[in-house]
Amino acid sequence: MEAQSSDIEAQSSSLFEQVKHPVTLKFHEVVYTINIEKQGWLKKKNKESIEKQILKGVTGMVSPGEMLAMLGPSGSGKTTLLTALGGRLGGKLGGTISYNGKPFNSIMKRNTGFVTQDDVLYPHLTVTETLVFTALLRLPKSLTKQQKVDQAEAVINQLGLTRCKTSIIGDALVRGISGGERKRVSIGQEMLINPSLLFLDEPTSGLDSTTAQRIVSTLWELTRGGRTIVMTIHQPSSKLFYLFHKVLLLSEGNPLFFGNGSEIMDYFQSIGFSPSVAMNPADFLLDLANGISPDESSQDNQNEVKQKLVFAYKSNLDENLKAETLDAEIQHKDVSDHKKSDRWSTTWVQQFMILLRRGLKERRHESFEVLKIAQVTVIALLCGLLWWQSDTDHIQDQSGLLFFYTGFWGFFPLFQAIFTFPQEREMLAKERSSGMYKLSSYFLSRTIGDLPMELVLPTMFCILTYWMAGLKPDAGSFLYALFAILLSVLVSQGLGLALGAIVMDLKSATVLGSVIMLSFTLAGGYYVQNVPPFISWIKYVSISQHTYKLLLGSQYEKDQTYRCGNQTCLVADYPAIKSIGLGGQVLSLGALLIMLVFYRVIAYVALMKIAIEQFADLNTMPFQEAIGRLKAFEERTKKAVKEEDGYNSLLFSNVDEKTKEHKCEHCGHVNSSQERTERGRGKNWKPWKKRDGDQDKSQIRCYKCKELGHYKSECPKWEKEHEANLIQEDDKPTLL
Repeated sequence: MEAQSSDIEAQSSSLFEQVKHPVTLKFHEVVYTINIEKQGWLKKKNKESIEKQILKGVTGMVSPGEMLAMLGPSGSGKTTLLTALGGRLGGKLGGTISYNGKPFNSIMKRNTGFVTQDDVLYPHLTVTETLVFTALLRLPKSLTKQQKVDQAEAVINQLGLTRCKTSIIGDALVRGISGGERKRVSIGQEMLINPSLLFLDEPTSGLDSTTAQRIVSTLWELTRGGRTIVMTIHQPSSKLFYLFHKVLLLSEGNPLFFGNGSEIMDYFQSIGFSPSVAMNPADFLLDLANGISPDESSQDNQNEVKQKLVFAYKSNLDENLKAETLDAEIQHKDVSDHKKSDRWSTTWVQQFMILLRRGLKERRHESFEVLKIAQVTVIALLCGLLWWQSDTDHIQDQSGLLFFYTGFWGFFPLFQAIFTFPQEREMLAKERSSGMYKLSSYFLSRTIGDLPMELVLPTMFCILTYWMAGLKPDAGSFLYALFAILLSVLVSQGLGLALGAIVMDLKSATVLGSVIMLSFTLAGGYYVQNVPPFISWIKYVSISQHTYKLLLGSQYEKDQTYRCGNQTCLVADYPAIKSIGLGGQVLSLGALLIMLVFYRVIAYVALMKIAIEQFADLNTMPFQEAIGRLKAFEERTKKAVKEEDGYNSLLFSNVDEKTKEHKCEHCGHVNSSQERTERGRGKNWKPWKKRDGDQDKSQIRCYKCKELGHYKSECPKWEKEHEANLIQEDDKPTLL
């Protein structure tokens, strides 16, 4: 035991030291557009839509060992950009996003962690169970089960979760661990795979300052192992702010700053925006992003302040940042060098078994909660007492009880199942986007795992009511009736799963389910015997009618009689039975079996459609084609950046294509890319921030003799080649 404990401690200390495959994340001119449909009282055939840009040309680079914080007010595009960088955003996404110079792929997905803002966890699992099941699903096949469990224990120790390891997660209705501990569990799920790249959406949201400090400090420690960490954060404290290596400030999708966090205040001071009093840098930056000027005497409104900040970014930072990003070399080994067979960490059978065990542990509380058992027991006893020892002479009462079976065990499982997929949609999206398992293994484990729990209560109900109500007292008839009820439960459950998967909205699915089941009940043959021909088709698809026919067949024979007043009548002639008939039970059995399969197939197809829509436009491009497009795009972009910088002006036309150095024809000084970077940002801001002449035009100044080149709009060479070399939006590859 002591040896095992020491092994876990050793793993805990070494687990996060160094990643095997560091990742350099580069994003260039990222643009994201959505269509907003105009809504009105009247729906038109041709709906009009307005395009809105959420991201407007964001560029940057994060290297291994760096932590980037994306700041900005609500609606600035932080989460959208984070989702795009994490390879989880489809739609109209333009620009390039590369990981060690290559596009996003399934292997990169396996080495990427993504922590969402909301902690999507199973409330009834303990901390240890949550992390162990995640480890079993995500860690590679090369590790044994015990090694995966040990890794989960190591993460628990590393993140300070030992004290609450046996406590359940909890949620709004179930008391569990604290918010900070829940957030650390979410981070721990991603840290299990020792990711090279980690994304976090608002990891400190809703936490007190001490807990937030602990979480960000832990993340900072993780960067020392060569990890690349990107997070969105709303309003960090001063202490937290200076832990970030790089900062990206966004306002309405526009970048206002990208660079070292230690230089951001100097930058804004150099362009005329400095706080009048000492304050938290994050508060100051959020004020600027909202268009609030620190100069109280300024007459500029918020939009004017934002426009000035955007213009300052484009004039002072944008072009140098693009050049720096494109020129940066990647020294480390690429993550995608793994074999293609490593796409899934576990086999299909292993996924199925792990998901089945996890589902049984999580839902045992839900299926066997005291209130639900009490509900079924009370109704069963009430039915047994109301129909106490009825016999065939009371055919009306007995047939009424049999039809009640079909109604109660049609509605009950239907509404239980409707909640299944809408409630698990976030969990399914989170785990599927991380490549944890196949949809088929999840669906089958969910379906089979629910069988024993869904069938126990109707079996108990049938045992109580059948013998109390005095139905046909032999084992064969009882088992036949029980089989019919259980089959009805499974079919109704399948219908509920299908409705929940198709609609994915609890309110709408509940309304639709009640309408469908009520229609089946009314057409079940008990309430209405003479159904008009034009609507009689409902009875052929009615779960209630087919179940009712099987239950009647379990109790009565065709030549069986009952006393009707002073006469003896055939059971088959009783109105509530005659319309259904005692024959054709094989057809009803076949119809129910077909429905059993059909509804579940519909549910699976609906889930598959959601998965396809969710990851639309992701990983659809062949890998080699994507690489070719990325290289071609970068070459065209480099050329365009030079032109936009004025490198094709008369003063700086002498360009060495090998060294990318630019020689001033006036004094002969060489303006190297390193010098451009150093003087363009940070150290020597003030001498170079001023522009002569028209502020809307860009100039290039020699760093040695201070001579100005041509305005780009006045440069004959620039004008001649500008149209030919401009990158069209349609040519930009979206590489995720």
